[in-house]
Amino acid sequence: MSAQVDRRQMPSLPFDDPRHLVASRFLVDEAYLLDRQRYEEWLSLLTDDVWYRMPVRVSTGRASGFDTSPGMDHFAEDRYMLERRVRRFLTEHAWTEDPPSRLRHHVTNIRTSPMQADDELFVESAVLLFRSRGDVQPPAFLSAGREDVLRRTDGGWRLARREVFVDESVLRMQNLAVFL
Repeated sequence: MSAQVDRRQMPSLPFDDPRHLVASRFLVDEAYLLDRQRYEEWLSLLTDDVWYRMPVRVSTGRASGFDTSPGMDHFAEDRYMLERRVRRFLTEHAWTEDPPSRLRHHVTNIRTSPMQADDELFVESAVLLFRSRGDVQPPAFLSAGREDVLRRTDGGWRLARREVFVDESVLRMQNLAVFL
């Protein structure tokens, strides 16, 4: 799923639909793991062909038809790259997270839509990340919308795609070492 999809045309499931409840629970459980930096467990929530991306946002006129910079991403990672990042956190070379950040992912505005494949769900959500590092830096906040594809596997529901659309064109965080 990409930003080019006209999300207004996708019907949203009712909040009491079992698929919506599964998607909501998935995002809450995922936020719990990310807040506690249990990244190896978080990896188990991803499909083998996962694609995790945050395009660069730009401020343009309404008539331009785009709000991301074509071909530019803050990150665009597959499973291999995500695993490498997680492995690096476990070493003494992860200075961007030593000492570790204190994190809180606030996930809200969850909308779930069926996809053509019965084993996939399109899930939109809003996330507000609170991040505090050390004792002298002020905390940082990052607000974003996310578009996910969850896929049912033999092991349960897994994240197959995530696109993160930050609400600012200029990021005010020191780095993007954390997961959204």
